[in-house]
Formats: sequence, structure tokens, C-alpha cells
Amino acid sequence: MSMIHVAPEVHLVLDPLTSLLAEERPDIIQYSMDPIMARLDELDRIADDLVNSLAPDRPLMNSFPGRENTSYIAGIYGNAFYGIVVGLGVAGLLLIVLYVLRTMGVI
Repeated sequence: MSMIHVAPEVHLVLDPLTSLLAEERPDIIQYSMDPIMARLDELDRIADDLVNSLAPDRPLMNSFPGRENTSYIAGIYGNAFYGIVVGLGVAGLLLIVLYVLRTMGVI
């Protein structure tokens, strides 16, 4: 934020945010917080995106529009695939054990 010099010959300045007209004093230093606030806003957006990445139905900053449920659907397909593979593996192992037991005459 910068001050507007209304009348430099009488040292009058105007604060544009508060519309305060005051005397410019050489013993007061005022720093602009605009660049810092812009960086804090960017960090706030990044932190919100990090929290949103934990939920499968939230949009992410760098994703295309309409892809909110992509990780949710991918989780369903991935878990279904691994469930089917493990289920078929257990069923196949059970069939092999039953076949071996039947050929040995135990069952």
C-alpha cells in the first residue's frame, strides 16, 4: 500500500484504504504488506489444496474441471481388481488343496 501525496509542499498524504488525510512525518516508516499478504493468500490456497487431496470428492488446484470424483472411482476399480485377484487366488488354492486331498483318499 502506498500513500498518495496530495500536497507535497505542505506534506499532506492520503491513505487510499482508509481515506485518511494526514501530515507526512519523517520519523514514521510505513511498510507495504501487500506482497506479504499475496504470498500468504497463495500459501493458504496451497494448504487448502493439500487438505482437499485427502478427500476423494474435492477438486484439486491443478486438475481439470469436472474431475472431482476421479480418485474415488479409481479407488473403487482398484480395490475391486485386487479383491477379485485375491479371491480367485484363494479359490484356486482351495481347489488345489481339495484335489490333492481327494487324490490321497482323505476325503
